[in-house]
Amino acid sequence: MKRFVWQMLPLLLLTFFYFLAISTAEDVQRASVADQQFVQDSQHTSKSAHWEVAAAQKGSDGGEQERAESVREATNILRKVKPPAVSKLARYTRRPKGFLGSAVYYSKEAFFLLFMNAPKQANLLTTSTSQSKPKLAQPLSKAVKLLEDAADENNADAIYLLAEMNFYGNFSHPVNYEEAFERYRQLADLDGNSTAQYMLGFMYATGLNPAVPVDQAKSILYHTFAAEQGQTRSEMTLAYRHHAGIATAKNCDEAVHWYKKVADKAIDYYRSGPPGGHVLVRDAFRLADENGGIYGEGASVSSAGIHAKQGGPTSDAYASIEDVLEYLYLQSSKGDLKATFGLARLHYDGSRGLKRDLKLAKKYFKSIARLYWTDTGKVLKDVAPGTEKLATKAAGYLGRMFLRGEGMEQSYSKARIWFTRGLSNGDALSQYSLGLMHLRGLGVPEDVGKAADYFAAAADQDLAVAQTNLGMLFLDQGDTRTATQYFELAARNSHIEAFYYLAELNNKAIGRDRSCGMAAVYYKIVAEKAEPVWGALNEANEAYEEGDNQKAIIRYLMAAEQGSENSQSNVAWLLDHTKPRWSPIAWLSSLQQSAKFTIGDAAVALIYWTRSAKQNNFDSLVKMGDYYLSGIGTAISPENAAACYQAAAETMQSAQAMWNLGWLHENGIGIEQDFHLAKRFYDQALETNKEAYLPVKMSLWKLRWRSWWNGVTRGGVHGIEEDEPERKKRSFAEWLQDFLEADAAYYDQYVEADDWDAQHDPMPGGDQYWGDDDIDDDILDALLIGGLIAALAWLVYYRQQQQRAAEQRRRQQEEGQQGQAGAQDQQQQQQQPPPLPGQQPDGGFFPQPGDPNWNAWAAGAVGH
Repeated sequence: MKRFVWQMLPLLLLTFFYFLAISTAEDVQRASVADQQFVQDSQHTSKSAHWEVAAAQKGSDGGEQERAESVREATNILRKVKPPAVSKLARYTRRPKGFLGSAVYYSKEAFFLLFMNAPKQANLLTTSTSQSKPKLAQPLSKAVKLLEDAADENNADAIYLLAEMNFYGNFSHPVNYEEAFERYRQLADLDGNSTAQYMLGFMYATGLNPAVPVDQAKSILYHTFAAEQGQTRSEMTLAYRHHAGIATAKNCDEAVHWYKKVADKAIDYYRSGPPGGHVLVRDAFRLADENGGIYGEGASVSSAGIHAKQGGPTSDAYASIEDVLEYLYLQSSKGDLKATFGLARLHYDGSRGLKRDLKLAKKYFKSIARLYWTDTGKVLKDVAPGTEKLATKAAGYLGRMFLRGEGMEQSYSKARIWFTRGLSNGDALSQYSLGLMHLRGLGVPEDVGKAADYFAAAADQDLAVAQTNLGMLFLDQGDTRTATQYFELAARNSHIEAFYYLAELNNKAIGRDRSCGMAAVYYKIVAEKAEPVWGALNEANEAYEEGDNQKAIIRYLMAAEQGSENSQSNVAWLLDHTKPRWSPIAWLSSLQQSAKFTIGDAAVALIYWTRSAKQNNFDSLVKMGDYYLSGIGTAISPENAAACYQAAAETMQSAQAMWNLGWLHENGIGIEQDFHLAKRFYDQALETNKEAYLPVKMSLWKLRWRSWWNGVTRGGVHGIEEDEPERKKRSFAEWLQDFLEADAAYYDQYVEADDWDAQHDPMPGGDQYWGDDDIDDDILDALLIGGLIAALAWLVYYRQQQQRAAEQRRRQQEEGQQGQAGAQDQQQQQQQPPPLPGQQPDGGFFPQPGDPNWNAWAAGAVGH
């Protein structure tokens, strides 16, 4: 019996793992809670959002009132439909907790690694091939029947509900893109519903409806109709398409026009929150980065080189959020205040995989503050070193929570008390918050001067929000230069308002020339930061974590069409067809699939790899090259592959691109075969990423062997050339030093030698001394330079002699001319008559000394 059990144990384990894999891998069509989903979907409608009110207003005749009642009844039924529950086994495998959860999780991972290393479906964008409508369970069937009857009578609310149910699978309704397309078109033709127009534009762009081919012109047309009515998602789509030149020519002004509309909404949403603005939770991230990047840990740009995680085996660089929390809990229980403050910050800010817990954050912040202040606000004596600094920071957060009403009742007076305590040690958050209270008059008199002082103090500590507010005050005073400096400082820390003001300054040419390109980039950043305004990426992330890849892809696809690079990368990564596809269980599960391709996954993946690459995702650019090289989703084009690899390699960040380019040069695929260039790119790959040591060394070994064989057989390929070291150019001082050293060495070797070998080194002056022995090159260079210097000196001396001779000849000529002039003067004096009485001999007017008239002339000259 025992032997039988041991023989059956492997089969039982295999059966268990098979059941585990199937239960966690199959895509279960789930919907969110009915009333919440309905509210979320209704927010994107223009004329059909509040359908019950509209129905009551339109109910002027009996038929309209009856259709409104049918819609109301159907809605009540749908709200009672419960979504499919997720199995406990699947929950264990998603997020393991404890010994049992971890054991099940790693068993599932091992099974997938061995047998299911493949996409779960051949094509993830599928729709039912059944011509007949699927059979629906009660009460869903009754609700759909009521809605269809009302929709046939052109009831807008019924049409909208049916379209959403067929597209998103709300209320557990099967997804049917063909039916959804027809319902959206019916609604758009009926009353120009902006949501319906947006959905038609989206489906025309992506080709989700297999009955209607992709038509980018119609897509832009419907998006334009929807955007003119204020549909935010269409505005984002049009802005991105004009910005990137997708299905239309690039038009910066149009991109700025539409991005500004969304950016204005984003800023309004941010400022509509509590004092200090809404907390903008970022749900856009790359799924591939959680697995080390598109090519895995160490091979992707996002996880290699300068982006590689730094840390040893005991470092927290590779720790998960659960590990970090566990460590902080342990250290906090031992009295480590830094760990306690870290816990408080984590629970207050939240992070990927950790939701905000304001009550728990308040508990930790207060526990730190009590170690420094009493309940009356007095400072305790004999506090531990470092407590004051952490306590003042905790006071700043407690004041912020009272100011905003986070986790507690809003109280400006209590907020001011905590901020005042935080000022005792110069806490930046307390300084900024007090400035905000004085700026808006929140519980204190409004005083812009005090607000500016507090903002300046916090801005000096590099608090981005304080820098932005200080920039706004300078801008109000007309000092655009100083305001711009503060906005740029805040933009380094990605503050949304700083980017908005920079966009406005560039767009309206305030204090500078207008820059349409910079304005478009800044507006785009602002719009994408306010994700709740235009997207539902949190739903996409939840669907991915639950294993519903089809639902996740659709929602990522919507965000990707609106220009989100992270979503573009996620769509391409989920649809990637370069992964291994063989799996016996995948083959067994494919026998049960009854689906047809709506669009080729590989072609769609290439589209979004391309769009992601244009937004500076270098791993996506390398992936484009892989698709062109293998002909996945497009025709085989080694030339395009080489161009992609070359563009990625020029960034000096992708070792994978450099290695691929080296491989292409080695084999002459798409570019000229050149072993020397191949070696150069292999070497660059190793310089860029030290983790590429093994593949690069193996490739170099093979390359050297091929180059040697090519040289032996004279294959004609440019072989590997050893790079000659470049000779460093010497300065004159270095040359003179080398010359003296060489001369001294020569003198020691040949002149001061005690023993002379007559056979090999004859005596100086002998017949063979200047025989066939070679003269040192340095000596020849010295002699040559000495000869040149001597020639130059002789030229200078000759020039000086010539100048002296010329000067002497000039002087002789001048003396001869002066002698001739003197002889002519003597002849003139001999020919002149004698002077008159009282006149100078030379005919002058004044009397000469000794003349009787001299005294009279001299006296008159002095006294008169």
